[in-house]
Amino acid sequence: MSEKKNILDLNLEELKEFFISIKEKEYRVEQVFKWIYQGVTSFDEMSNIPKELRNILNDNFSISKLTIFKKYVSKVDYTKKYLYQLIDGNIIETVFMKYKHGNSICISSQVGCKMMCKFCASSHLGFARNLTSGEMMDQILATIKDTGENINNVVVMGIGEPFDNYNNLIKFLKNLNSKTGLNIGYRHISISTCGLVDKIYDFLKEELPVTLSISLHSADNQIRKKIMPITIEYSIDKLIEACKIYTKTLKRRITFEYILIDGLNDSKKDAFKLVKLIKGLLCHVNLIPVNDSSDLNIKRSNKININKFRNILLESGIETTIRRELGSDIEAACGQLRRSSLNKYKTGDIIFPLNEL
Repeated sequence: MSEKKNILDLNLEELKEFFISIKEKEYRVEQVFKWIYQGVTSFDEMSNIPKELRNILNDNFSISKLTIFKKYVSKVDYTKKYLYQLIDGNIIETVFMKYKHGNSICISSQVGCKMMCKFCASSHLGFARNLTSGEMMDQILATIKDTGENINNVVVMGIGEPFDNYNNLIKFLKNLNSKTGLNIGYRHISISTCGLVDKIYDFLKEELPVTLSISLHSADNQIRKKIMPITIEYSIDKLIEACKIYTKTLKRRITFEYILIDGLNDSKKDAFKLVKLIKGLLCHVNLIPVNDSSDLNIKRSNKININKFRNILLESGIETTIRRELGSDIEAACGQLRRSSLNKYKTGDIIFPLNEL
């Protein structure tokens, strides 16, 4: 790997410090920063920057460059699924989705994941490393360049647990929101976590008005332990208490993600337990029909049970939706495509792409 620092990993202040150290004019900082967020892949593309400064930048920095390893375009709804290859050969997933209210992108925050949720395809390939803030950002820039479309909403819900990569996540969010960067409002950003309670409290102190999504998937501690090992460390009661404090302090609604698995967490009893757990909390429940998986030994709840579950929540005054399935014909759910492509190619700390074997 290159010893040069990825310039996308810098924020505006850090770039300014470098420019001060080389006695460069301060107004050049924003010029360079804007070029970076226009998705240039070479300093030579910065046409209004003096050649001498471009040479200095090239000597000290690299520009993160993702390459498209595989791309799939849905014939159903224009969803695009990318397998991006990082500079070290690792593979990550990114999904581009079109909605009536604008374009959304779902990005990864890690290569693999440590959380080992039983229903998640990405967890079963193990964990390689965290993504830098620049690598998270580059998924957006590369997708904008490939699609030729703007991004209106960003969801950090791809491969990885964002709060397990906390410092890089925060830096990414602030660069994403920066007026000199992509200038995406915090209210158009969603962060998904399986429930790292200590990090939820840390995130609360940041006072960033993003939407927090909690992967809950059961209101029963014993059932949740079976499918989400994080519950052993952070019980549901501790998680819900953190959510109550979060909503009370920031006045921001929390979304509870709830995957419905046949015979495990999709009964009327399970629905009423969920009502008892979250009733009165400023929240929204997003029900997700799980993807059938023979190797993960899980089966999707049937439509009748899904609708019954939703109706119990709605009748109890809890705002509830069933997630619209996008890209079902291209394995667009988190981890599916990467798992199917790389399942038998894991070795050591790096998950190698097929074309290098």
